[in-house]
Amino acid sequence: MGKVRTILIKKVSKELINKYPDVFTTDFDSNKRLLDKYIEADSKHLRNRISGYIVNLLKIREKE
Repeated sequence: MGKVRTILIKKVSKELINKYPDVFTTDFDSNKRLLDKYIEADSKHLRNRISGYIVNLLKIREKE
């Protein structure tokens, strides 16, 4: 079984990647810091989930 992510996490992550395609990388920690600049996450947990999903999406795009 894979990880379950909410619609909010998926939606925000995809919007950020489309809006800022050259900003985010496959490095989780740098994405966490960048998210503080681009969005106001309600909690650290939410920010980490979004950062992790961005990393996952970018790795999938690299494979293609």
